[in-house]
Amino acid sequence: ELARGAVLWGWSRIVLRSWPLRRVLGLRFAKALGSGQRGGFGLKPSLSRQELFAVFDNEAAAEALLGGDSVAAYRAHATELCVLKLRATSCRGSWGGQAIGVGAPAEAGLPVASLTRASIRPLHALRFWRRSPTAEAALERADGCLLAMGLGEAPLLRQATFSLWESQAAMDAYARSGAHQQAIRAAVQGGWFSESMFVRFMPLQIRGRWKGRSYG
Repeated sequence: ELARGAVLWGWSRIVLRSWPLRRVLGLRFAKALGSGQRGGFGLKPSLSRQELFAVFDNEAAAEALLGGDSVAAYRAHATELCVLKLRATSCRGSWGGQAIGVGAPAEAGLPVASLTRASIRPLHALRFWRRSPTAEAALERADGCLLAMGLGEAPLLRQATFSLWESQAAMDAYARSGAHQQAIRAAVQGGWFSESMFVRFMPLQIRGRWKGRSYG
């Protein structure tokens, strides 16, 4: 979460997109993202909560970013900062034409994370947003959900959801729940998305604070 006097700095990250990271070695692609109000879901944007999602060629490149000036700049401008280092264990689809490379399967019994993102066809945006609040409200209340955030690459039409779970079983139980399952089925059958990506991750490191809760 951005400090009160750092809102303009934060929004400059959104406008500049990946340009501030252009010299980071091993960076495959990066997305500077906004969020819904209070870091949640809905049409009203948050002025202070933002996210940076980055994909690297290898873990060493990720560590270099985490210990470098880019993350230090976020820390200097924030009242809260939560950093997660993840390894993708499955990926379906693409983001901006790029897929995420997948590593070894997740180890049983450990926390898991999920990223769902989509480019929504304008003609289907109203249908998407009619169903989204119910499904996302269920996510924040789901048993075993440790963290959930609504993300946006562009208003209304390029949306994403990130969540962290106690276990694979907890995440699967939510995925099979009524509101979420109905929304996904409607999106697939109706062809609502021009591009989508669904990724599962094994968390390697979590540290910091999000919405008042400490992690790591």
